[in-house]
Amino acid sequence: MSDILEAAENVNQKSMGLVVFKSKQIRRLFHEGAWWFSVIDVCAALIDSPDPGAYWRKLKQRLKEEGLEPVTFCHGLKMRAADGKQRETDCATTEGCFRIIQSIPSPKAEPFKRWLAKVGYERVQEIEDPELATARTKEIYRAKGYSEAWIEKHLRGIAVRAELTDEWQRRGIEEQPEYAILTAEISKAAFGLTPSEYKDLKGLERENLRDHMTDLELIFSMLGEAATTEIARKQDAQGFAENKVAARKGGTIAGEARTQLEKETGGRVVSPENYLAEPESRKRLKG
Repeated sequence: MSDILEAAENVNQKSMGLVVFKSKQIRRLFHEGAWWFSVIDVCAALIDSPDPGAYWRKLKQRLKEEGLEPVTFCHGLKMRAADGKQRETDCATTEGCFRIIQSIPSPKAEPFKRWLAKVGYERVQEIEDPELATARTKEIYRAKGYSEAWIEKHLRGIAVRAELTDEWQRRGIEEQPEYAILTAEISKAAFGLTPSEYKDLKGLERENLRDHMTDLELIFSMLGEAATTEIARKQDAQGFAENKVAARKGGTIAGEARTQLEKETGGRVVSPENYLAEPESRKRLKG
């Protein structure tokens, strides 16, 4: 058992984008709070086939015929292909991989299940002890090339965001579209851009916007969200309409502070800069 887990946890420390299982490289991506694994790579690790992509296409068709839609647990994400380019490929979380493995008749599947169970167990540990999740998050961002200063701001921003969404929930905001609209109100007032416009400016697609924000962008994001939380509490905002007003006011406070800083420094806070090609820590040294 130990040799299986040791092999599975042989992580490429440069990108945290590969794990090695029984000499097979499996691409993975941390997306929306979970690890997503390349389905084709999982298939390649479990079958003896020169074309795991073709195997997955046939398996996907068979699953559909059996009434199990892969689209419900698979998601197209961009990962680095063999030619070095970012290409979209079917990915699944630990749960989704379990579903796929159950449909693959292979003696190699059992140790893979044990490996994925370990990934799931780590998630349970993080729920029981949130400090573990924080430590692992820091490890992930360090491996991606982020500086300690940036990581601390990012983690603080996560906490501020969580406090805001908890406050919204207590004040009658329940539907995800409403969360998105309120977030867009804060962003528009703080930066002059909605999150989708901001991602376009930075040349992002599925990537997390905050993962590509500079120090100042993170700081003003926190200010807008913290101000919104405080205004909602002090004014006892209830329901979507009142919280939308609070969100605009909170974002405006951050926007005015940003404008004042830009006036004093002659520079712009909003930046098209991203960390797709060059890590944040390396760019920081250049700056």
